[in-house]
Formats: sequence, structure tokens, C-alpha cells
Amino acid sequence: IKTFRDLQVWQKAHTFLLEVYKTTTSFPTNEMYGLVSQLRRAILSVTSNIVEGFHRQSVRDSLHFYNMADASSEEVRYQLMVARDLGYMDETQYTELEDRASETSRMLHGWITSQKNNSISSA
Repeated sequence: IKTFRDLQVWQKAHTFLLEVYKTTTSFPTNEMYGLVSQLRRAILSVTSNIVEGFHRQSVRDSLHFYNMADASSEEVRYQLMVARDLGYMDETQYTELEDRASETSRMLHGWITSQKNNSISSA
């Protein structure tokens, strides 16, 4: 793994980001500075924190950013639920995005665990 682009978890999160952006284009215009903005910032935070964590010099610093990515992922999941409950997306769209969120979260947890284990074994 030479760059963040080689990380499968980043690839999955980036695809998820693109889907969230595409989905939010159909939200009401009065949500542009509300839920649309919040959702886009949160999903961008997931990918951005993975990138920033990858470029940190210590595992401890990296884990800090990976954990922030994980927290932002949960924020996205809640905001998707709100969007569904407000009728901005149908159940099928919600389920597809929730499945992507779950998969991204599982991969992120696996990445965090592997980084912790690598730091313990190299200590």
C-alpha cells in the first residue's frame, strides 16, 4: 500500500461518498444548506479522515483520524435515516445506502483493528 488510494476501505468510502452526493441532488432545495450540507460534510469527513490518518507518522495519530472517520460514518447513517423519515428518499434508496454505510463501517473497523494489532506486534 503506497497511497491512500490503495486502501480498500478508502475506495469503499469514496464510492459511498459519490452515492450520497448523487442521492442528495434530488432533495428539496430548501434543504441545500441544511440536511444536504450536513450529509455531504459528514461523508466527506469519513474519506478525508481516512486520507489524513494514512499520512500520519505514528499509529497513534493515524488511529485518531480513523476513529474520527468512524464517528462521521455513524453521523451519516443517522442523517440518512432522517432523510428517509422526512420522505426525501424511498425505502429502497435508504436500504442501499445503509448497506453501503454498514459495509464501509465494517471495513473501517477492520482497518482500525489491523493497525492496532500491527502496532502491538512491532512494539
